[in-house]
Amino acid sequence: MRQESKKFMLITPEDGTDILKGLSAPARLSILTLLHERGPMNVNDIAEFLGLPQSSASTHINMLEKTGLIETDNRKARKGSQKICRAAYDEVVLSFKEAKQTDKDLIEVAMPIGLYSGCDTSAPCGLCSLEGIIGYLDSPDTFHSPERMKAGLLWFTRGYVSYQFPNNARIAAREVKELELLVELSSEVPGTAENWPSDINVSINDQVIAVWTAPGDYGDQRGKFTPEWWKLAGSQYGHLKSFRVTPDGTFVDGMRISDVTLSALELDDHRSIRVKFSVPDRAEYPGGINIFGRGFGNYDQDIVLRLKT
Repeated sequence: MRQESKKFMLITPEDGTDILKGLSAPARLSILTLLHERGPMNVNDIAEFLGLPQSSASTHINMLEKTGLIETDNRKARKGSQKICRAAYDEVVLSFKEAKQTDKDLIEVAMPIGLYSGCDTSAPCGLCSLEGIIGYLDSPDTFHSPERMKAGLLWFTRGYVSYQFPNNARIAAREVKELELLVELSSEVPGTAENWPSDINVSINDQVIAVWTAPGDYGDQRGKFTPEWWKLAGSQYGHLKSFRVTPDGTFVDGMRISDVTLSALELDDHRSIRVKFSVPDRAEYPGGINIFGRGFGNYDQDIVLRLKT
């Protein structure tokens, strides 16, 4: 069943100054709240509802539009045209720990697995935090719960989850020479099965860079970091995979597997780097996916994106 994906904006102190300024005025927060509650509205109606002078409302709306927090379009009215405003994002998340520069040539961003910006999943599916199951098992609606941000393990049978990483190389005006994505993955089957292949598609900026076939869904032993409350009959660990895109092509664990090069990702054209993990219906082996994050599996880490500059 297809779910409507919510839109999330992830910002850091390094790239979110303009956004924070846009949110700094109570009047602008009131405008955003109103658009979320009532849907698209024109400028005059916003001003009247909030008791603002029309000129002040227009100034605040222009600021919100400039920062990308609202979207507008002009529609014909009985007298001229009217400006219709709508909220661009469902949530804005400020992270103080996502971005770090490990050395002068490497920019690294760690993304918690529950902080996806979009999803479309089918059952069997679910999410777990360190404390317990999040929401309801086998309910795609649970993937839209705010509690998902605590997730250390997620799984689904078909569909996708997508993430928006800040493009810190673009912000720093540095040329990217290589991109690497590190994530712990396995296939997904009710229970576990060592021989249960699944074709997992990995996309960056809407470009499929690799299709990796996960061999199985493992429960022969507890994952090194998987909490004790999670039964051994559930998925325990996966494979830590390196997906690396260079000017010469794409490599998985050092082996060249596709002709997709760094230039195909058009990194300089985007403020964010969009990463998607999917299991499409058309896959030869549509065996589901487990994504292991911090606190689960054999590697105590989030999804890591590295940019070599």
